[in-house]
Amino acid sequence: MTDSAGSLALLQASFKDVLGSMSALSMGIIGLLIVFSILSWTLIFSKWSTLRQARSADARFVRAFRKATGLEAVMVASEQFRPAPLVAVFEFGYEEISRQVKTRGTIVNKLSLERTLQLGANEELAKLEQNMSWLATTASVCPFIGLLGTVIGIIRSFHGLGEQGSVSLRAVAPGISESLYATAFGLFAAIPAYIFFNYFSASIREMGARMDDFALEFMNLAERSFGD
Repeated sequence: MTDSAGSLALLQASFKDVLGSMSALSMGIIGLLIVFSILSWTLIFSKWSTLRQARSADARFVRAFRKATGLEAVMVASEQFRPAPLVAVFEFGYEEISRQVKTRGTIVNKLSLERTLQLGANEELAKLEQNMSWLATTASVCPFIGLLGTVIGIIRSFHGLGEQGSVSLRAVAPGISESLYATAFGLFAAIPAYIFFNYFSASIREMGARMDDFALEFMNLAERSFGD
């Protein structure tokens, strides 16, 4: 425990020393990577909460939908299941059925109903995918930003060697430290973004598949309720 605390204190002191000797460009690069990391983690926590709530609400809505005897009963109860994406899909389909039943007394265009349900699902998927591009950008760009900082640190090391006229640790240490810290910050920003981008993408695809399944269940209930 004491060794761990001592190592952490040494690392903090080392970072402060490196930070104090960094060039303005290197500090700007690390600052940019920190901004990327903070924004990414903010998005990760927000998206995690949104998907968790949506998944839970979807499960409760599907249970109520399967127990319902007709679409009108589901429509009355649907408000309590928000923010379930399936509720929005249901409302798209219900509005299309209402238009058809109002004019003809029954469902006359099943293809139109299917398209309307698909439009509702696509709209909800677009909402779930909102800001996902930021995680993809962070995962792909930050390693290169860190690499830029690495290159700058190496250039500084060679510049120090030229000024000293001989190879010494004092000449190359600041530049090498900048290189390592820039690489570390780039990976620190990119790796979590990459992991959670893949995780969230898989979750959203799963929810999209559930929307497709729900559309089939909706069509079955609609035919029982309003079919010939």
